[in-house]
Amino acid sequence: MLGHKYTARKTNCFLVSTFGNFFTMKEQLKNILPSERIDELLAIGRIKSVKASDCFINAGEVPLKFAFLGSGLFRYVYTNNRGDEFTKGIITENFFLSSYSAMIMGKPSYFSIEALENSELLEISWSDFILLKDNDIFWLKFLLKFIEKGYIIKEKRERDLLLLDAETRYKDFLVEFPGMDQRIKQGIIASYLGIQPETLSRIRKKIAF
Repeated sequence: MLGHKYTARKTNCFLVSTFGNFFTMKEQLKNILPSERIDELLAIGRIKSVKASDCFINAGEVPLKFAFLGSGLFRYVYTNNRGDEFTKGIITENFFLSSYSAMIMGKPSYFSIEALENSELLEISWSDFILLKDNDIFWLKFLLKFIEKGYIIKEKRERDLLLLDAETRYKDFLVEFPGMDQRIKQGIIASYLGIQPETLSRIRKKIAF
């Protein structure tokens, strides 16, 4: 993937607490959990809001938490010492945010988890979730399901970057993330696709006709 120079304001990422909309979050969790299990997850979580351009996890931080994204949009992003950005992944509603390998190994995250829109999430302590899953096999199976889903996404992304040309990758992006080209900056899309913004601009003009 090609990097893109980071030119936006440079501030420390931070998380803004809020009481949130409990009812709305409960409704969102119905997309991934049986109704009778939702309160168990809510009991160990905190509903929070994250402003666009702020982060849930910062690179270099040892993550002790993960989150369910109820509304909004995030990306996983690497930034090198020259300020070049590499978008590793885009995370949409009804999925989980985590720097998983860093979290389970107790090591600093190599990437940041940045909000691309004002977002609302359910933040969950990893230690609290461990207690939950160690006492009920349902939650172990639940975790395994999302690890498997994440692995499938990662494998497909690696395959696409290696085997598909830039135009095909962009067309597939539009199918996988309908309407996303209107929600986030073209430079971020180019970074995700592993191409320069100028290349993306040419592709967009070509397929518009």
